[in-house]
Amino acid sequence: MVTHRIALIPGDGIGQEVTPAACRVLDTVGRRHGVTFAYDEFDWSCRRFTGLGAMMPADGLDRIRHHDAIFLGAVGDPSVPDHVSLWGLLIPIRRSFRQYVNLRPVKVFEGVESPVRRARPGEVDLVVVRENVEGEYSEIGGRLGRGFPDEMAVQEAVFTRAGVSRVADFAFRLAGERRGRLTSATKSNGIVHTMPFWDEVVAATAAAHPAVTWDSEHIDALCAKVVLDPGRFDVLVASNLFGDILSDLTAAVAGGIGIAPAANINPEREFPSMFEPVHGSAPDIAGRGTANPLGAIWTAAMLLAHLGHAEAAAEVEQAITDVLAKTPLRTPDLGGTATTETFTRAVLDFTAA
Repeated sequence: MVTHRIALIPGDGIGQEVTPAACRVLDTVGRRHGVTFAYDEFDWSCRRFTGLGAMMPADGLDRIRHHDAIFLGAVGDPSVPDHVSLWGLLIPIRRSFRQYVNLRPVKVFEGVESPVRRARPGEVDLVVVRENVEGEYSEIGGRLGRGFPDEMAVQEAVFTRAGVSRVADFAFRLAGERRGRLTSATKSNGIVHTMPFWDEVVAATAAAHPAVTWDSEHIDALCAKVVLDPGRFDVLVASNLFGDILSDLTAAVAGGIGIAPAANINPEREFPSMFEPVHGSAPDIAGRGTANPLGAIWTAAMLLAHLGHAEAAAEVEQAITDVLAKTPLRTPDLGGTATTETFTRAVLDFTAA
């Protein structure tokens, strides 16, 4: 029997509802594969910020540094500015633990209608590989002349050769394990320094992966092509900002971000990786018991795969596929009336089938 220690951060809003669903699936599937999970739960959230003035304690990173993985439900509340909640919790974890790959798989499932006509089940199966710790989301910059008519703000984008090389190499290796196609998102026709540098480093990395067919697309044209013909794409690699945009766009093409999973990966495994569904805290529906748990459950499957339990992860993904293809159950975000509990029980039933 293998035991994994998981740092559990349910967070805010529906994160409190979908996290238990994911844990139930982990525990149920884990038992069949000789795996148990020990959860250490942390109340780090906007609620904590409101009460104590910080999203997490000063020694928060030290408390979770030696866990096997981190599972986070969702973070955000209208009472706390988004940049405060983000920079108070998620970004410190991502950067301190060198989680430089943000991995977001996207599929169109049978039984989930895409708003995009050409996004058909079995044809759309792609992964967005987002650079996760530098790029446009740097800490360099500031505000000058606050409150005056000539007030200004400066935000510096930071791209390093090491940072671009490592995420590009990860993406090329992933493409080599999939269908062998990679598209790099750029904007080198308008952003004169960082994007040509990105292109140069990606091209240099490509030379070490001759089996992968690749191209480069300007982000505006790429977004249009993802909508017009999503089935053509396999692996998309992008900077922090472009990857953020692409991952939400592709999830919407697949029928909704309530299904979409994500992982913040430290490929060298020097630090724990963090797993979180793409959806936000959805305060407008929190507490109703109708949140879609599939994003969190699919995220749990990614956690299983990362910890070396590929067969268990495949079981969970298949259960998600079966629930959507073989039952009429749908949560309100997918046009139905099912509850979080009903959907979770259905997934558990299919994992046991």
